[in-house]
Amino acid sequence: MMATGPRFSVRFGRRREGRTDYKKRVKLLKSGQLRLVLRRSNKFISCQIVKFNINGDETLASAQSSELKELGWKHSFANTPAAYLTGLLLGVSAPAAARQKSAILDIGVYEMTKGSKLFAALKGAVDGGLKVKYGPELIPGEDRISGRHIAQHLKTDMGDFDVVKKKIMELK
Repeated sequence: MMATGPRFSVRFGRRREGRTDYKKRVKLLKSGQLRLVLRRSNKFISCQIVKFNINGDETLASAQSSELKELGWKHSFANTPAAYLTGLLLGVSAPAAARQKSAILDIGVYEMTKGSKLFAALKGAVDGGLKVKYGPELIPGEDRISGRHIAQHLKTDMGDFDVVKKKIMELK
């Protein structure tokens, strides 16, 4: 049964669908800083540096985990090492003006889970040169970032992690 009446108001569509937390978004926008927007899907990781504009957000730099294929990545584009490399790619490829300003983390409706893929992407962006405040306890361990935990479990070689990381760092 649907509520009706003069005092009933329908929520915004993006809130009903669970895609936007407007209270959190307003707090982020009031800061006036650039936002490091991190999103994940079942197949990819997306990282962006976004500036608020009254006519719509302006994306200053962007990196997708699918771009790692061109650099020699042969594994999943949605795992922790791919998230780190995507963040690193964003940090290195971002314009110098965006790197010099501080940014705040925007993970949207995702829960802040210690050691998650999104925090691996944050670590990559910081290693790439972005200035973002974060708690070091949230970042996954070095063995998870480099993919050693996957290599042991699947008995596969994650050696291309270092190769791709070196290629990204050469982009500077």
